[in-house]
Amino acid sequence: MIKTEYFAHETAVIDEGCKVGKGTKIWHFSHIMPRCVIGENCNIGQNVVISPEVVLGKNVKIQNNISIYTGVICEDDVFLGPSMVFTNIVNPRSAVIRKDQYEKTLVKKGATIGANATIVCGHTIGRFAFIAAGSVVTRDIPDYALVMGNPAKQTGWMSRHGHRLEKSDSKGIMICPESGYRYQEKKGTLHCLDLKEEEPLPQELSQGKLSYRQACSGKK
Repeated sequence: MIKTEYFAHETAVIDEGCKVGKGTKIWHFSHIMPRCVIGENCNIGQNVVISPEVVLGKNVKIQNNISIYTGVICEDDVFLGPSMVFTNIVNPRSAVIRKDQYEKTLVKKGATIGANATIVCGHTIGRFAFIAAGSVVTRDIPDYALVMGNPAKQTGWMSRHGHRLEKSDSKGIMICPESGYRYQEKKGTLHCLDLKEEEPLPQELSQGKLSYRQACSGKK
């Protein structure tokens, strides 16, 4: 038996020619296809298909019942909610072969895609963007944007901790109720003033301590 540095449930199918990073876990009835690349410490839930040439970064969390099609790239720390949907052809027909027309979808670092959301192919989901459950994304989404609906429209901003950022002060600064980090909006773009977007969260802030509902109610 070949020893691997990742865990795969006995019902999972791992094809030859894929790359799976150290510490990754692959659960029941999932299929990892050739030529895909999966980073370290990912968690791949039940009944997941990862197609050829898909690229997943480190610490990507994939919930149950998701198909990730050729053309999709997910950077580090992406969260894919249960039964969300990717596509890779805009105008599919069973009788028309379009395998050379797959469109790319890029999900940037730290983004969350909620349960049952659909991502129409050919778009980019920005860093730490938050796609609400059931949304249908038909355009590029800015960094930190909170979007919802069909088609998805921006309704606000979300912090790296997944809290909605409320009213800004006179300088356009908003504060995350959990981390205390400051965020500033300028010309429709949001940036964190206290931690660079490419830097990981400090260890002491990686354990959630304030729920979304607590933050909304002002109770801590």
